[in-house]
Amino acid sequence: MTEPYDLITMGRTGVDIYPLQTGVSLARVETFGKFLGGSATNVAVAAARLGRRSAVISRTGRDPFGEYVHQALRDFGVDDRWVTPVPDLPTPVTFCEIFPPDDFPLYFYRRPKAPDLVIHPEELDLAAICAARIFWVTGTGLCEEPSRSATLAALKARARKGTTVFDLDWRPMFWGGEGGASGDGGASGAAAMAAARPYYEAALEHATVAVGNVDEAEVATGLRDPRACAEALLERGVELAVIKQGPKGVLAVHRDGRTAEVPPLPVEVVNGLGAGDAFGGSLCHGLLSGWELEPMMRHANAAGAIVASRLACSSAMPTAAEVEEFLAGR
Repeated sequence: MTEPYDLITMGRTGVDIYPLQTGVSLARVETFGKFLGGSATNVAVAAARLGRRSAVISRTGRDPFGEYVHQALRDFGVDDRWVTPVPDLPTPVTFCEIFPPDDFPLYFYRRPKAPDLVIHPEELDLAAICAARIFWVTGTGLCEEPSRSATLAALKARARKGTTVFDLDWRPMFWGGEGGASGDGGASGAAAMAAARPYYEAALEHATVAVGNVDEAEVATGLRDPRACAEALLERGVELAVIKQGPKGVLAVHRDGRTAEVPPLPVEVVNGLGAGDAFGGSLCHGLLSGWELEPMMRHANAAGAIVASRLACSSAMPTAAEVEEFLAGR
């Protein structure tokens, strides 16, 4: 086997089709840009832009968009060896609308089924997964079989060796619900969270780091207070809980008692959709670098802010020099 990867992510990949006009509904948009997308993919790209050796485990259709995914990954320096085609399914496409500063509706085209949910346990390179310095999985990977079994099998095989990150990544529409949290989306939102929680709890049994916003943490814990969510995640066995609080910044709580609460960095928001993935790539970079909590959260906040000030997700991920320059100006 080659030298272990700094980061292997497992989960969504696809193509983002983003409007080149802001403040306009899709019904009126005239021109679009095409970008590599998918949260797990974007995290791998973000880490690669920071100098880390990263790879993605995912699947595409056997179609031109699938070819584009492979080419884009290679262009970003991300290993695509475990991105394989599913012949009878199309590569997922995601559209968004851009209404800055905080309204970015997403429209997922992942039917009849997304190829990235057709990852089978027997296809996994468990030796590479166990050897990676960081292994990253997402909540979306738990929403359907066989991806659910594959995700849990990878986590079980890794057995908390090294750093294993569970991105809580709550997408209620993938679980048959609507709305972002218990109080949003009515009965369907609450039912979707109830359906997801046992699988989130199973994933947490093998994770050393959990990261997500308050809505996502509620799926895993049933709680909404950020500090209570963090403590509940620690009780479930993780060593580090990172709770993103939007305009209130980010809270990080470590099992050893260390905490950091870092405010957001203000920017003029163009598109907030990729900020969380930039945060994740930076978080991995900080964990690999052995940083203390506060500088790690500041760097991750800065990476997210930079991407929020740009249109795209993957191609907007900052380099280490860009993050340092941004922080120096604050």
